[in-house]
Amino acid sequence: MSVDGDFTFASPRSTDPRRLYQQVADQIRHVIERGNFTPGMRLPSERDLALQLGVSRPSLREGLIALEIEGRVEIRMGSGVYVCAVPIADGVEQLALGESPSELMQARSVLEGAVITLAAARAKRQGLERVRACMDAMRLDVSRGHSPVDADRRFHVAIAELTGNSILARMVGELFDARHGPITSRMSRRSESPRTWETALEEHEAIYRALEAHDPQQATAAMFSHLQASRERWIEEVAGLGDTAPR
Repeated sequence: MSVDGDFTFASPRSTDPRRLYQQVADQIRHVIERGNFTPGMRLPSERDLALQLGVSRPSLREGLIALEIEGRVEIRMGSGVYVCAVPIADGVEQLALGESPSELMQARSVLEGAVITLAAARAKRQGLERVRACMDAMRLDVSRGHSPVDADRRFHVAIAELTGNSILARMVGELFDARHGPITSRMSRRSESPRTWETALEEHEAIYRALEAHDPQQATAAMFSHLQASRERWIEEVAGLGDTAPR
């Protein structure tokens, strides 16, 4: 299939061991390298690219972010994606850019959704106080204009520690730390702001209230809601690419 009849994308293959965003980035990179788009030109709209590649918009956005990290394209919020004049050195696309943000959030939802069910049933006052202290530290960081990521991590790990299972606590921490990969960090910088952190704080408070009430069902729902909202802030709101036709 072709966006405008001048070039063709091959659909990503399920047998390809690479992450989906890497396959998406490769397809777009090859089209650029073949000269279909010259420096300064805008790529087709997000809607067209996703359709022609046969992928979801979140996967497309991750692929575009990967290309931006390489220096192949420039994402101009609200305007579109433009081909850069001078790509960086050959082979950079082989660098590890980290986990797919959408897959990472899916994994966190599965793990932390199960963890918090157990945590709500086993939570004791001292452990809940640690969770509350982490949330208060987040609030203080936000009020001072600082990033509360460290306190955010402690909050999620402290919840896992309520289970009394050190392996679960370690797994939650390791998945959280995956957000520091290049592609996820780039998406975070685009999407996070004092406004989004204030919203995240409200979501954390809902989680804490459910834990304090020892309500596993409500705690699980609050955790799922928070992680889904986080995913949307990262992936849905980060786009800003518009759906207008290329100029």
